[in-house]
Amino acid sequence: DSDRAAYILGEAWQGAARGCRNAAFLAVGTGIGAGILADGRVLRGAGGVAGAIGWWALDRPYEADYRTRGCFESRASGHGLAEAARRLLGERAEGGGRLSAAACITARDVLEAYDHGDQTAVAAVRQAVELWGMAAANLVSLLNPERIVFGGGVFGPAARLLADIRAEAQQWAQPVSIGQVEFVASMLGGDAGLYGAARLAIEAAEGGESPPEASPAAR
Repeated sequence: DSDRAAYILGEAWQGAARGCRNAAFLAVGTGIGAGILADGRVLRGAGGVAGAIGWWALDRPYEADYRTRGCFESRASGHGLAEAARRLLGERAEGGGRLSAAACITARDVLEAYDHGDQTAVAAVRQAVELWGMAAANLVSLLNPERIVFGGGVFGPAARLLADIRAEAQQWAQPVSIGQVEFVASMLGGDAGLYGAARLAIEAAEGGESPPEASPAAR
């Protein structure tokens, strides 16, 4: 199974999607993906790569980098957030700020600078929030989930941006669906995949897949 399938399994079993039959895990770290739970079952797809939303087309024009990383992932993963900040730094004639002193800018650097009001970081984070919100809106409109769980290496420190992401999604999403969905931070953090792997092992021992909420251990 893919990491994203394990993430949603873990969160549905013992985390922030517990009790849900329809939910998604939006993972943003070095890459971007979505684990999807639909009617109590994890969607895996014909080739096991369902949820590869890093390849969603969310901006124009097409760029060569999208061939290997996808548009959404290139623009709004941890790598994409850092790259956006570097690009903005190069465009800003005034220079200065917290980020200009960083030898190698990371997503964590950008988020820390954002907290201190660094204007380059603020601009980069706002761009990312727009894309995260658009992607969340697409998930909401397509899947009508009860809950979207935000996790991954970037959404640990960026969980405080969920209200802004929801406000962006509200503009784009199907009105009934956005009114029904909750945006929540991962409860399991970096352990979501481990919980998902444990759930998969239980399913294998029991002889097949069962909805995560059906297990007595999940109640």
